[in-house]
Amino acid sequence: MAKPILYMATLSPPSRAVMLTAKALDLDLEYKHINLLKGEHLTPEFIKMNPQHTIPTLVDGEAVLYDSHAICAYLVEKYGKEDTLYPKDLLQRAQVDARLHFDSGHLFARLRFLYEPILYFGSTDCSIDKIAYIQKCWEIMESFLKDHPYLCGDNMTIADMCCVATITSVNDVAPIDEFKFPKFLAWLKRMAELPYYKDTNEEGAEELKRIFKEKLAENRGAK
Repeated sequence: MAKPILYMATLSPPSRAVMLTAKALDLDLEYKHINLLKGEHLTPEFIKMNPQHTIPTLVDGEAVLYDSHAICAYLVEKYGKEDTLYPKDLLQRAQVDARLHFDSGHLFARLRFLYEPILYFGSTDCSIDKIAYIQKCWEIMESFLKDHPYLCGDNMTIADMCCVATITSVNDVAPIDEFKFPKFLAWLKRMAELPYYKDTNEEGAEELKRIFKEKLAENRGAK
């Protein structure tokens, strides 16, 4: 049986979330690298496959899926040997879904609000207000982790995978106060101890932060 194909970029937090999930499932994917900065996601061929022209995009046989959260859930449902990463229990699954929506609606949305204009449109706006807007999420993360080691309880789920990929892509620009958010920082450390974390998430996150800083300096120098 052919391996599922993941169109992805290591710079992309959503791509890395799917890659982390695949590693947790011990699932071998075929990776097709898409260069976002060169617009490779905007080719007619890619748009025909995915009208939203977003990555990650998963092709599994005849199925084509986009949105990282949907892909992570699909992979657990189809390939997981058990359901810990995306529980079948109705209440537990609803809690995971809620955290996934927090990632897409708050964490990633605020990262994108800061990063996209600088990376693609020559902006120089890295204001205190935009940084503070991201940091408001840190308070919520601390509350999520107040009583448990992971975002939805005692077990790691795809919500942890998705949120950590986003947060570690912006935590240099929007620092996390170690005195205010000890549970949050302990969770980040816990996630970083996964045996596949460095290659699958850390390197891409660090590269994205480096490129962001370089692009911001370049934009400011051009003004």
